[in-house]
Amino acid sequence: MQPDYIVIGAGTAGSLLATRLAETNVNVLLLEAGPEARHPMIHIPAGVRSLHRNPALNWTYFTEPHPDTANRAIHWPRGRVIGGSGSINGMLYVRGNAGDYDAWADSGCTGWSYADVLPYFRKTERYESGDPQYRGKDGSMHVVDYKAHLDLTHRFVQAAQQSGLPFTKDYNAEQQEGVAYAQMTRLGRFRGSTAFALLRPARSRPNLQVQTNACVTRLVFEGKKCVGVTYRKSEEEVTVRARKEVVLCGGAINSPHLLMLSGVGPAAQLQSHGIGVVHDSPGVGNNLIDHYYGGVSARVRNEISINQLARGWRLAREILRFLITGDGALTYGITASTVFTRSRPELTRPDLQLLFTPASYNRERFGELEAAPGITAVVCIVQPDSRGSLSLRSADPFVPPRIEPNYLSAPNDVRALLAGVHLVRNIFSAPAMAECMVSETYPGPSANSDEAIVDALRLTGTTGYHAVGTCRMGSDSAAVVDPQLRVNGVERLRVVDASVMPMVPTGNTNAPTAMVAEKAADLIRESM
Repeated sequence: MQPDYIVIGAGTAGSLLATRLAETNVNVLLLEAGPEARHPMIHIPAGVRSLHRNPALNWTYFTEPHPDTANRAIHWPRGRVIGGSGSINGMLYVRGNAGDYDAWADSGCTGWSYADVLPYFRKTERYESGDPQYRGKDGSMHVVDYKAHLDLTHRFVQAAQQSGLPFTKDYNAEQQEGVAYAQMTRLGRFRGSTAFALLRPARSRPNLQVQTNACVTRLVFEGKKCVGVTYRKSEEEVTVRARKEVVLCGGAINSPHLLMLSGVGPAAQLQSHGIGVVHDSPGVGNNLIDHYYGGVSARVRNEISINQLARGWRLAREILRFLITGDGALTYGITASTVFTRSRPELTRPDLQLLFTPASYNRERFGELEAAPGITAVVCIVQPDSRGSLSLRSADPFVPPRIEPNYLSAPNDVRALLAGVHLVRNIFSAPAMAECMVSETYPGPSANSDEAIVDALRLTGTTGYHAVGTCRMGSDSAAVVDPQLRVNGVERLRVVDASVMPMVPTGNTNAPTAMVAEKAADLIRESM
């Protein structure tokens, strides 16, 4: 097949975009560096923790050590498999705040206000119990509520209300702020990413070709025109040309990395690695934004947590429930309940998210549940001021880039993190939770000052897996892509993924990334 469009990366954005383009009867080639999504733990929602350090499915990036996070190299999982990070994420479905997208539009992203993007959120999703003014009913991505919750989750929701937070029935509708039960992307009992909901049925189309284990090493330019790509598959290098456009959907790390390897980026940096400059674009790799997660854990009594359900006869029972009825703990995602709130009343939208799970984890062994019953509430700074960058280590495409998120380098981020920990402690001490609470296990009673709390979370906090911004969209001369997602300074090349977001959304980024791809499909169709 001679492709009209080459889409690089079969993650959340690439899977959706390739599907939509194929629906227009153009020829589409979708290239994915990783394998098919055959690993069983991809499909079982509760299996997500086992995927985060699996190099067969994961790029397993690490950040540079930074003094504000105890000079640690923080692990950054990124999916390297059909479905991308949508195949290894926690499946939480969060659109963000309406004010996020209005701020995008105000920053120069014309056509990306909340009113502009709402139809694309609605088009992708199928959420049957939502208000049709805000929620889609006919899309391919199934968004569902938990069928049942453990009592600990109900206690948390009640305790949050006792602490002064309103109850929000649907944080993806009119009102985001408050405490709510989580929504997931799930197809029946299985994971429901764009790769499974949209791409999988589309792969029977003769005009859509998917190549797995095909790692793109560079974009091919003729002058300023991108005419194709070179990729490596089974130790062989293949070059393929696109009749119309090449579309980068590699995410906030791989998209800017490939641009720089191909000669689009900060000229001085490219030249220092011997890379010929196609276009000097200083913004490529800058404006890196991610959510920082800090966990608060506690021991509970007289209640069942996931810790017990993952062991012995209870685990056997949950496996049977999953196989027979498609229900139970194996269908749970990472988060059972979530809170959106403001750390300061003068803010116009939430800057904090709490993510509650009725489980607690061994801090010495990643992903391992503790034996005794426990709970965890993660504090996430959803509107961080800290900005980082991504840069080249080498001209070799198989050498990972240098990732510097600069977490907690902005004073407001530290203040918000502290406010979030104090709020969690208030919720855990409210009557509904106090009835079953034993004690806080982390940061623990010894962290009885703001300084001690911050020190603990600098030492143990981690990525929220929500990197954005490294190919920033805008109308100014420093923007990497324009509001049509075309790469400035070159022709026939677009970026369609989280890297184009000028600011990180208030919450998880999978749903906003799908929205970007859905809107991009229309933008491309308009130019056909």
